Amino acid sequence: MTQKKNYTVAIAGATGAVGSEMIKILQERSFPVDSIRMLASKRSVGKKLSFRGEDVAVQELTKDSFDGVDIALFSAGGGRSLEFAPAAAAAGAVVIDNSSAFRMEDDIPLVVPEVNPHAVADYTNRGIIANPNCSTIQMVVALKPLHDEVKIKRIVVSTYQAVSGTGAQAITELDEQTRALIDGKPAAADVYPHQIAFNCLPHIDVFTDDGYTKEELKMVNETRKILEDPDIAVTATTVRVPVYYGHSESVNVEFHGEMSPERAREILAKAPGVVVVDEPDKNRYPLAIDAAGKDDTYVGRIRRDFSIENGLNLWVVSDNLRKGAALNAVQIAELLIGPYL
Repeated sequence: MTQKKNYTVAIAGATGAVGSEMIKILQERSFPVDSIRMLASKRSVGKKLSFRGEDVAVQELTKDSFDGVDIALFSAGGGRSLEFAPAAAAAGAVVIDNSSAFRMEDDIPLVVPEVNPHAVADYTNRGIIANPNCSTIQMVVALKPLHDEVKIKRIVVSTYQAVSGTGAQAITELDEQTRALIDGKPAAADVYPHQIAFNCLPHIDVFTDDGYTKEELKMVNETRKILEDPDIAVTATTVRVPVYYGHSESVNVEFHGEMSPERAREILAKAPGVVVVDEPDKNRYPLAIDAAGKDDTYVGRIRRDFSIENGLNLWVVSDNLRKGAALNAVQIAELLIGPYL
């Protein structure tokens, strides 16, 4: 098949935080775009967004927005994805959806390019590829190379997630609350149920009947699907912290066999998309402020878990808007433009 040189790309949710990152990353990575459609809700119609030095007017996202589109990047929320992604696929576009709407559908691939690139081929089932949850992506990027060496038995993860994962309004709320509290004024909470400035909220997404949040269950179920191992035991506690950009995770891993910290460092140092920062004697370990704006997943604090046999602890940090969302979606698109489109 002759590869098409350039592609018509649509971004659904182009005015949002992740949509803005998608636009930026398409340019940074010189993705072969022939033309681009910026799609959003009716209130954003006419707004101008810059792409490669030219202003592109935002159009309303409708079911008729995708004629002639080759790749549709969706970051418009789960409800909008359920409404419009099937229409985009029916029009002939390959949809890469950033919401949770399709992630656990058996016939829709859930893809992290460094982990399971072969799964992209299954897009032909329904014309849709799901982009995993931000906190799941960075964890599996770090764990897959170790899992390939010695199978993982159990994962216990606690996350420390930046407010940008909620969206632009949460960034504004943290900023306004911080300023108010410094000025001795009360902090108004609107986006979150409690004050986020100078605080931690063990509450991301809605609670389920079993006491877990949906965010926590995403990490459980998506990890098994991406690693293609339903027998891995996973439990998670997800926490929102007063950080603007960059999710951090404490990951405890139990393996079926021996995995030393030294061997883990060797493996991760060669792993795609991973940077090892692990010199605690020099106060060098992954930090959210260092990961912000970067594409890699950073791993450090690699040490043996003395409480169990064959256990390790890791500290994993990545930019949630880039690798956790927009970059991963564009990387999926890059997988498509060779053998598939």
